[in-house]
Amino acid sequence: MKIAVLGNQPNWSMTELVAAASGQHQVVFVEWRQLLGIVGSKEFAGADNVQPDAVIVRGMPVGSLEQVIFQMNLLSRMASNGLMVVNSPRSLEIAIDKYLSLALLKESGLPVPETIVCQRHEDAMSAFETLGADTVIKPVFGGEGRGIVRVSDPELAQRTFRAILNLGGIVYQQRFIQHAGFDTRLLVVGDEVFAMRRYNNDDWRTNASRGAECRAWQATDSERSLAVCSARATRSLIAGVDLLYDGQGNPYIIEVNGVPGWLHLAKATGVDIATRILRLLELNCHAGLALPAN
Repeated sequence: MKIAVLGNQPNWSMTELVAAASGQHQVVFVEWRQLLGIVGSKEFAGADNVQPDAVIVRGMPVGSLEQVIFQMNLLSRMASNGLMVVNSPRSLEIAIDKYLSLALLKESGLPVPETIVCQRHEDAMSAFETLGADTVIKPVFGGEGRGIVRVSDPELAQRTFRAILNLGGIVYQQRFIQHAGFDTRLLVVGDEVFAMRRYNNDDWRTNASRGAECRAWQATDSERSLAVCSARATRSLIAGVDLLYDGQGNPYIIEVNGVPGWLHLAKATGVDIATRILRLLELNCHAGLALPAN
């Protein structure tokens, strides 16, 4: 197979996928900006004459609203025309939008933190009180703990909400969950689930990018079920599911990442994730399946 790795720049995961291909597959990197669409007697969507059998998305599009909409619509057209895209354009749209993904998780009966999303300052302050005056504020789009703050002071909350709204943003608040300083990252690759726990004694945020220590973890049946159900709810073949437990041991799905990294998980577990991903593409390709665009 010729596999296009779609992203913003080559990275560690690209190197791992090339190594895992071991001459059996051709893996090429394609930037989002290289994509082009030609509409004519026969619609075509490609990138600098690259004609892949499959696309692995390893970075979300960046740019103006016009650029991002075009890029995602083009990716959707490529999938509609039979190209295998992992994850599908629709699953990427769901996973990147924290509000939509969390709503779909809740709709599927999965445990998520109490969350309120607001567009007005007075609503944000009311939500702050409703959520116990101790909330985590997150950007709706983003990952790796970037832009996340915990607020438990009303004056600081007011200033934070005004700053977000003045910049044209929306206020996404979750009730803060008191936890024991760790979370569980579950990586779903098709029907397989791999897990690690991330510990941080110096920060309530347990992201590896925040200095958390990553250790291999044997996921329980319950955790595996939550991970697989989360992936299905967001229509993802590959998904990073973050699970947090409160003081009573109740689990909460904090986030589902549709373009998950696996550097720290691979180091912690010793599992060759890149090979598992290529195997997933092989199985779908040999079965003659075209992954859905929606």
